[in-house]
Amino acid sequence: MITVVVALIEKDNKYLIARRSTGSQDVLGKWEFPGGKVENDETEEHAIEREIKEEFEIDIKAIRFLTNNVCEYPSKTIDLRLYECKYLSGEFHLHDHSEYLFVDKNEFINYDLCPTDIPLAEFVKEKRK
Repeated sequence: MITVVVALIEKDNKYLIARRSTGSQDVLGKWEFPGGKVENDETEEHAIEREIKEEFEIDIKAIRFLTNNVCEYPSKTIDLRLYECKYLSGEFHLHDHSEYLFVDKNEFINYDLCPTDIPLAEFVKEKRK
Protein backbone atom coordinates (compact mmCIF):
# COMPACT_ATOMS: atom_id res chain seq x y z
CA MET A 1 0.00 0.00 0.00
CA ILE A 2 1.24 3.47 -0.89
CA THR A 3 0.67 6.14 1.75
CA VAL A 4 -0.04 9.63 0.42
CA VAL A 5 -0.53 12.56 2.80
CA VAL A 6 -2.43 15.72 1.87
CA ALA A 7 -2.82 19.04 3.66
CA LEU A 8 -5.92 20.84 4.82
CA ILE A 9 -4.68 24.42 5.19
CA GLU A 10 -7.21 26.98 6.40
CA LYS A 11 -7.10 30.74 5.91
CA ASP A 12 -10.03 33.00 6.85
CA ASN A 13 -12.43 30.03 7.00
CA LYS A 14 -11.42 28.93 3.50
CA TYR A 15 -9.33 25.92 2.48
CA LEU A 16 -6.43 25.51 0.08
CA ILE A 17 -6.97 23.53 -3.11
CA ALA A 18 -4.58 23.47 -6.06
CA ARG A 19 -4.94 22.55 -9.73
CA ARG A 20 -2.60 19.82 -11.00
CA SER A 21 -0.29 20.71 -13.88
CA THR A 22 1.71 17.45 -13.69
CA GLY A 23 0.82 13.79 -13.36
CA SER A 24 -1.21 11.19 -15.20
CA GLN A 25 -4.10 12.09 -17.51
CA ASP A 26 -6.70 11.13 -14.92
CA VAL A 27 -5.54 13.91 -12.54
CA LEU A 28 -4.08 16.49 -14.91
CA GLY A 29 -6.01 19.77 -14.60
CA LYS A 30 -8.03 18.57 -11.63
CA TRP A 31 -8.15 20.23 -8.21
CA GLU A 32 -6.81 18.57 -5.08
CA PHE A 33 -5.70 18.96 -1.53
CA PRO A 34 -1.93 19.16 -2.11
CA GLY A 35 0.58 16.67 -0.75
CA GLY A 36 2.50 13.59 -1.75
CA LYS A 37 3.97 10.20 -0.94
CA VAL A 38 5.49 9.30 2.40
CA GLU A 39 9.10 8.18 1.99
CA ASN A 40 10.30 5.03 3.78
CA ASP A 41 12.26 6.84 6.46
CA GLU A 42 9.87 9.65 7.44
CA THR A 43 6.77 10.22 9.51
CA GLU A 44 3.53 11.25 7.85
CA GLU A 45 3.77 14.65 9.53
CA HIS A 46 7.26 15.25 8.18
CA ALA A 47 6.17 14.05 4.73
CA ILE A 48 3.31 16.56 4.45
CA GLU A 49 5.53 19.41 5.65
CA ARG A 50 8.23 18.42 3.13
CA GLU A 51 5.80 17.99 0.23
CA ILE A 52 4.16 21.38 0.76
CA LYS A 53 7.58 23.03 0.99
CA GLU A 54 8.60 21.37 -2.31
CA GLU A 55 5.34 22.18 -4.11
CA PHE A 56 4.69 25.73 -2.86
CA GLU A 57 7.83 26.94 -1.02
CA ILE A 58 5.80 27.63 2.11
CA ASP A 59 6.29 26.34 5.64
CA ILE A 60 3.48 24.55 7.43
CA LYS A 61 3.08 22.52 10.60
CA ALA A 62 1.09 19.28 10.59
CA ILE A 63 -1.38 19.50 13.47
CA ARG A 64 -3.40 16.28 13.38
CA PHE A 65 -4.71 13.47 11.22
CA LEU A 66 -8.34 14.00 10.16
CA THR A 67 -9.50 11.20 7.85
CA ASN A 68 -8.43 8.96 4.98
CA ASN A 69 -9.64 7.42 1.74
CA VAL A 70 -8.28 4.03 0.64
CA CYS A 71 -8.31 3.74 -3.15
CA GLU A 72 -7.99 0.36 -4.88
CA TYR A 73 -6.47 0.25 -8.36
CA PRO A 74 -5.56 -2.80 -10.48
CA SER A 75 -1.83 -2.36 -9.83
CA LYS A 76 -1.76 -0.60 -6.45
CA THR A 77 -3.61 0.53 -3.35
CA ILE A 78 -3.32 4.12 -2.12
CA ASP A 79 -4.13 5.31 1.38
CA LEU A 80 -4.84 9.05 0.98
CA ARG A 81 -4.52 10.65 4.43
CA LEU A 82 -5.76 14.17 5.20
CA TYR A 83 -3.94 16.24 7.83
CA GLU A 84 -5.00 19.50 9.37
CA CYS A 85 -2.03 21.84 8.88
CA LYS A 86 -1.15 25.33 10.01
CA TYR A 87 0.42 27.85 7.63
CA LEU A 88 3.60 29.28 9.17
CA SER A 89 5.43 31.39 6.58
CA GLY A 90 6.48 31.93 2.98
CA GLU A 91 5.02 33.17 -0.28
CA PHE A 92 3.34 30.71 -2.64
CA HIS A 93 5.35 29.62 -5.69
CA LEU A 94 3.83 26.95 -7.93
CA HIS A 95 5.82 23.90 -9.09
CA ASP A 96 3.38 20.99 -9.57
CA HIS A 97 0.23 23.08 -9.92
CA SER A 98 -1.02 25.73 -12.35
CA GLU A 99 -3.00 27.65 -9.74
CA TYR A 100 -4.20 27.60 -6.16
CA LEU A 101 -7.24 28.97 -4.37
CA PHE A 102 -8.66 29.23 -0.89
CA VAL A 103 -12.32 28.23 -1.13
CA ASP A 104 -15.25 27.90 1.24
CA LYS A 105 -16.00 24.28 2.19
CA ASN A 106 -19.40 24.58 0.51
CA GLU A 107 -17.73 25.53 -2.80
CA PHE A 108 -15.70 22.31 -3.25
CA ILE A 109 -18.54 20.97 -5.42
CA ASN A 110 -17.90 23.78 -7.93
CA TYR A 111 -14.40 22.46 -8.74
CA ASP A 112 -13.36 19.41 -10.75
CA LEU A 113 -11.70 17.57 -7.86
CA CYS A 114 -9.54 14.49 -8.26
CA PRO A 115 -11.87 11.54 -7.59
CA THR A 116 -9.72 10.42 -4.65
CA ASP A 117 -10.13 13.82 -2.98
CA ILE A 118 -13.94 13.95 -3.18
CA PRO A 119 -14.54 11.90 0.02
CA LEU A 120 -12.04 14.12 1.83
CA ALA A 121 -13.84 17.27 0.64
CA GLU A 122 -17.14 15.77 1.80
CA PHE A 123 -15.61 15.08 5.22
CA VAL A 124 -14.39 18.68 5.49
CA LYS A 125 -17.79 20.04 4.44
CA GLU A 126 -19.62 17.93 7.03
CA LYS A 127 -17.20 17.98 9.96
CA ARG A 128 -15.52 21.40 9.92
CA LYS A 129 -17.36 24.24 11.66
